[in-house]
Amino acid sequence: MAHAARILLYFLFAGIGLTLIASGLMWWFEASRRLARALNAALGKAADAVVYDLGGHKAAGLDFTAGDLAIMWNTGAQGLVFAFDEIEGAELIVDERVVARAQKGESRKVLNETHANASKVTLRLMFNDVQTPEFEVNLFGDVSHNPVHAKTAAEAVRIGRKWLSHIDAVIKRLPAEDRSPYPPDEADAVAEPARRALPQVNTKSSFSDLPPWEDSEEDDDTNDTYGDEKR
Repeated sequence: MAHAARILLYFLFAGIGLTLIASGLMWWFEASRRLARALNAALGKAADAVVYDLGGHKAAGLDFTAGDLAIMWNTGAQGLVFAFDEIEGAELIVDERVVARAQKGESRKVLNETHANASKVTLRLMFNDVQTPEFEVNLFGDVSHNPVHAKTAAEAVRIGRKWLSHIDAVIKRLPAEDRSPYPPDEADAVAEPARRALPQVNTKSSFSDLPPWEDSEEDDDTNDTYGDEKR
């Protein structure tokens, strides 16, 4: 009897151990934690601002210290890191309509409504990159019920507006030369002809510039005239 009780206890402890292990693995590999670890690895530190789209297995994070923006997709298996000067702008899209925008070379389009009854809210990030010019993150609508997501459309709009403010501040703090539409080499090449002064050409010949035989002829003419006057 005691032997059977020990076997039951062994099975009970084994079941509890397996449950704890499975729970730990589920916690470790949960989508938001995997994306957070990928962002931290890409930026080298914990992101200062993060936005998740667990339905699309995507996330984006800002590092204000180093001046980087990281985007992740495929639950953190793939991603890119952009410097602040590579950010072109951002848009807040509510029900397929752009309601706010912050973009280089344009005045900011300010959000005027809370859109509390919206069915879908999306943040679109834009970059100066050929392969990845845009990256969209769904903030409300087709998303999971994970706590990292906004509970209402109005909350999602507030999150999107805050990210627009981040992007707008990033764009405004860039030096003026970084906002030039030309790369540095091309900008110098375009501006160089305007700075280059035309060479000055001296159209008058000085006496010392004449060849020696010209000097002799003029001296002979002068001597002849002086001799005629004497005669």
